[in-house]
Amino acid sequence: MEHVDHILIVDDDREIRELVGNYLKKNGLRTTVVADGRQMRTFLESTPVDLIVLDIMMPGDDGLMLCRELRSGKHKATPVLMLTARNDETDRIIGLEMGADDYLVKPFAARELLARINAVLRRTRMLPPNLVVTESSRLLAFGRWQLDTSARHLLDGDGTMVALSGAEYRLLRVFLDHPQRVLNRDQLLNLTQGRDADLFDRSIDLLVSRLRQRLLDDAREPAYIKTVRSEGYVFSLPVEIVGAPA
Repeated sequence: MEHVDHILIVDDDREIRELVGNYLKKNGLRTTVVADGRQMRTFLESTPVDLIVLDIMMPGDDGLMLCRELRSGKHKATPVLMLTARNDETDRIIGLEMGADDYLVKPFAARELLARINAVLRRTRMLPPNLVVTESSRLLAFGRWQLDTSARHLLDGDGTMVALSGAEYRLLRVFLDHPQRVLNRDQLLNLTQGRDADLFDRSIDLLVSRLRQRLLDDAREPAYIKTVRSEGYVFSLPVEIVGAPA
């Protein structure tokens, strides 16, 4: 029997739940709608889904808290598309840091939501080559740092661990897989989030700033991630594969 993708919609707005659920059903997807985090947890205990559409602004546990919970539990591999009523870059970047795979700002067209869902599902089933790790585990060394691709954290020269958010890890992996090559914002967005940049999307700039802080990289004179004016960013150091972590 052919697999039909199952989408779980978590939104406290009944009208949105029903409209989105019905539209996705008409376009060949299986849908389940719930109103809050409690109902989401109960449903996921017994039924796996292919993607979760998660509203940020909800009473009780909001979408950001629920996304972080999903990413730390047994559903960490399930794609999440976040809905936000505020067209605010900070909300978007926090959602991506919590592990969301994409976001959509309300009000939105149901057709765009469907397109985003299909794009996220395609990405998760066929990762771009730069994010596929063929080894079970390896260390990528650059400067005073090493990236553990299994645990997804940084190790400094003294072996101290520095945790990375999901978005920070994806961005660093792209840079490490393309060292000493200028990458523009469109390319970085597409490689890390699987979508094209819009004119006002500065989420990559915010992510670069946060990643520089993790690397203790001086933004005024960066040693690792350098800004190339009018072009994008370049990871300026060579990268070496040093083997599996102990």
